[in-house]
Amino acid sequence: MLASLVNSASISNFNNFKISLPGSTPSDVLYGLFQCRGDLASSDCHHCVAAAVSRLGTFCVGTSGGALQLDGCFIKYDNASFLGGQDKAVVSDKCGPSIGYDSETLSRRDAVMAYLTGGGGQYFRVGGSGNVQGMVQCVQDLSVSECQDCLSEAIQRLRNECGTSSWGDMFLGKCYARYSERGSYSSSSKSGNDDEMEKTLAIIIGLIAGVAVIIVFLSFLSRSLDRKGEK
Repeated sequence: MLASLVNSASISNFNNFKISLPGSTPSDVLYGLFQCRGDLASSDCHHCVAAAVSRLGTFCVGTSGGALQLDGCFIKYDNASFLGGQDKAVVSDKCGPSIGYDSETLSRRDAVMAYLTGGGGQYFRVGGSGNVQGMVQCVQDLSVSECQDCLSEAIQRLRNECGTSSWGDMFLGKCYARYSERGSYSSSSKSGNDDEMEKTLAIIIGLIAGVAVIIVFLSFLSRSLDRKGEK
């Protein structure tokens, strides 16, 4: 599954998978998906998913499922089906420092959020007004109406919880919304050495996952041939 996510991210910004072995039961099926931010180039999407997979492989050892949201991408896998299902539970929310009651900035923020809410069926939307910028995105296994519903919830929570903050992020299970006063949003950036380390780790994990799949397939093939020989 993890190898499939990384490989697919080199040609697409979204994909989902359902993986099972021949003869397996429904409980043995594994579901997974990845999605990159809508403005990322293919190479950046691939790099982000590879970095996410390398971290998830460390955080979720021996578990039947896991999910990780980075700034530019989201990945999830589980042995219980979640594809196409709504999820408006709050995963993460962050608010910046208060700017006080700056009526112009707050009015612009509300206008940007209203514009992004009515995005005409697009899964990724950006907008801005004056010194305020905004961005929203849904996971693309949702329908257009489900996406709209999820974003409405995220934006309403963002307004309620971040109030007069200069920036805010609201990540729900299947969508997120964010806004920032220009220049106020702070996000840690990685050095070139860290980027290279993430690439290396992702390649190693991808190879390990690929080898594991080959071993399982060869084992199954060997058993099948043995059964035929016994007949």
